[in-house]
Amino acid sequence: MNPRYHEVTCNGVVVRPCQPDGEVLRVENLRRAFPGTPPVEALRGVSFTVRAGEIVGLLGDNGAGKTTLLKILSTLLLPSAGGAAVCGADLAGQARRARRHIGVVFGGDRGLYPRLSALDNIVFFGGLSGPHRHLRDRSLAALEEVGLAERAESRVETFSKGMRQRLHLAVGMLNQPCLLMLDEPTIGLDLLEGERVREAVARLAGTGTAVLLTSHYPTDIDRLAGRVVLLESGSVSHDLPVNEFRRQAGFTAEVSLSGPGVAPRDAAELLANASVRIQQDEDGWRLAFQVGAWDADVLARLAEVVRRHPVTDIDVASPGVEAVIRRLAVNRG
Repeated sequence: MNPRYHEVTCNGVVVRPCQPDGEVLRVENLRRAFPGTPPVEALRGVSFTVRAGEIVGLLGDNGAGKTTLLKILSTLLLPSAGGAAVCGADLAGQARRARRHIGVVFGGDRGLYPRLSALDNIVFFGGLSGPHRHLRDRSLAALEEVGLAERAESRVETFSKGMRQRLHLAVGMLNQPCLLMLDEPTIGLDLLEGERVREAVARLAGTGTAVLLTSHYPTDIDRLAGRVVLLESGSVSHDLPVNEFRRQAGFTAEVSLSGPGVAPRDAAELLANASVRIQQDEDGWRLAFQVGAWDADVLARLAEVVRRHPVTDIDVASPGVEAVIRRLAVNRG
């Protein structure tokens, strides 16, 4: 952990996290069951922690328990057993105190007043938790942080979807939370707006805020998360640094080659049938295969393909989070 994260700022007050290592969120054996015959167990003993300045990707299929977990961590739902604490404040027994340290941002267009300006929206939501000194100045600073300072006086109804999402993020950042929970922060955004949101999240984590991020977009997790917590059927199946999580994909890298003309017919033989995939179109060919582990034999075979055939482009990519999810789904099936 970066040594500058021994303290974090909550509501303008420097707070020492509840553990010496900068722990902000602790979830211990969290359980939640809903009435039914039999009862539906949404969470089955979930445990993990999040430290100051850390971005943790919370992943899982629909029905895995992510929404239930976020509602409990937002103090909107009580657990059936177990517990969780933010900056040492128990979410069930000290909910009001805990809320001072929490920011929540949900994806989508709802939750803003379209006929009010961006500044009026953020001042309004910032004032809901009580009177705050310098609220307007802090609101302008939050808008600056997400790149909306120049549109502070513009009505939200004139904003693009991406601008609205960045405004949601500014609202969540306003009170300088110890823990910021982001649910699908880039949903429906184009590439440019999605990147702007990701940059704002990364800057916020750089100030010491802990971030819990859920997203169905693998790019968000690949670009932002330092750790991945994967829920399956209400339980934590994986809690790993993102690089270790990527290794669960079962391969080290995916290599793609492209060139003009007709695709090489001997590629599969040259590459020892390494799951070679070949695409052919009017512009030329593209060949892709996965490398289990780099060694002299793999490099020699790749060099032989390049020696025999005209290659205009080579790309080597590490496995992303999406590849791991696909493999785990296949294994479950």
